[in-house]
Amino acid sequence: MKRTVQIEIAGARYRMSADADETYLQRLAEIVNERVQALGPKAARAATPAQLLAVVALGLAEDLEASERQREKLEAKTRQVVHTAIRRIDERLQADAELAQQIEP
Repeated sequence: MKRTVQIEIAGARYRMSADADETYLQRLAEIVNERVQALGPKAARAATPAQLLAVVALGLAEDLEASERQREKLEAKTRQVVHTAIRRIDERLQADAELAQQIEP
């Protein structure tokens, strides 16, 4: 259910209609505001809010790309470990089957 939420980003207030929980949206706005503050007071004086938000957006996009690369590496490693485990299980089952055939009269 959509509801109106008010958030503040870089000193500007925004009213949005959203399905997301207001607390969640406030937390996202806090992340953006923390990034803006991390740019420092000199940047805040020299840049427009749009410029500050563009820099923050680029930083967040860079973080997203890094997370995606890390996720892809983790998925590849997981696939490799699972493949190795399945191969070892198959080899063990085959060896057990061969041993069972040798023992059966």
